[in-house]
Amino acid sequence: MLNSLLIALSITLMYSAPLTLAAIGGVISERSGVVNIGIEGMMSLGALTGAVVGYFSHSAWLGLMCAGLAGGALALLHAIASISFRADQTVSGIAINLIGPGFAMFLSRYFFEGASVTYPVPEKLPKFINFSYLKGTPFANFNIDVSVVLAFMVVVVTWFVLYKTKWGLRIRALGEHPAAVDTLGVSVYRSRYACVIISGILAGIGGGTVTLAVISQFNPMAISGQGFIALAAVIFGKWKPWGAYAACLLFGFSQALVVMLGDGTVRIPSTILSMIPYVLTIFILIIFVGRSSAPRASGVPYEKGAR
Repeated sequence: MLNSLLIALSITLMYSAPLTLAAIGGVISERSGVVNIGIEGMMSLGALTGAVVGYFSHSAWLGLMCAGLAGGALALLHAIASISFRADQTVSGIAINLIGPGFAMFLSRYFFEGASVTYPVPEKLPKFINFSYLKGTPFANFNIDVSVVLAFMVVVVTWFVLYKTKWGLRIRALGEHPAAVDTLGVSVYRSRYACVIISGILAGIGGGTVTLAVISQFNPMAISGQGFIALAAVIFGKWKPWGAYAACLLFGFSQALVVMLGDGTVRIPSTILSMIPYVLTIFILIIFVGRSSAPRASGVPYEKGAR
């Protein structure tokens, strides 16, 4: 029993880490007043970039850094369209979700002789806690990836910045009343640009942790909806860091159920098992979307001087 619980906890934390990083990025962006539904595309490009750089450089950490930069580059496109040109943020996000996976597939085939699946990454992200040396004990299968610790630190830092600093107060004000922030001499455009780009960097890093810590390679199904699950976590968590983190743990646990029930001990069709995280996402959105209030100015383009 203890062995099963420890394995479930380990898998839950492992699968929740990419979701957490992406969801916190969504919190930061939407708190500033810009809806970022392009997280899926940013995670996809980050996943490919992390795998490619990790494969050729033999450095998982360098791959993770480049994954963040790739996600930030896509976020910059979203920021230009949404902030500078005041385009519909939902349409821009959908475009990013089409560009990200498509560009990732193109680059994968370019670097790996026409294959849509990259070769295995030589070096994965290290384990933060690893008890594999305790063979014969329940703790032998319990480990925590460094990505789990990274995701938790991002949650803590984001909460501290948003609720304990002057800059965080301004970010929250941007999502509620940007004109009031503008009157204080703070640039609404620059601040929103910074938040959206940070959102993309975190989403890219989240995608990178999938290929550098979870599956060790890129394939077309590497992300497969995790960006949308992260968006659901933002809503479920009421646009707050700790709430989003709790939602990601719940979604990570649903993935742990898929892995553990799919080991053959319980005869459940794999197609049914693979539906569990997405059915849970829809179920939670049905329950909580009407009870959560997004920042008042979220999704509304700001035009200086407009009333």
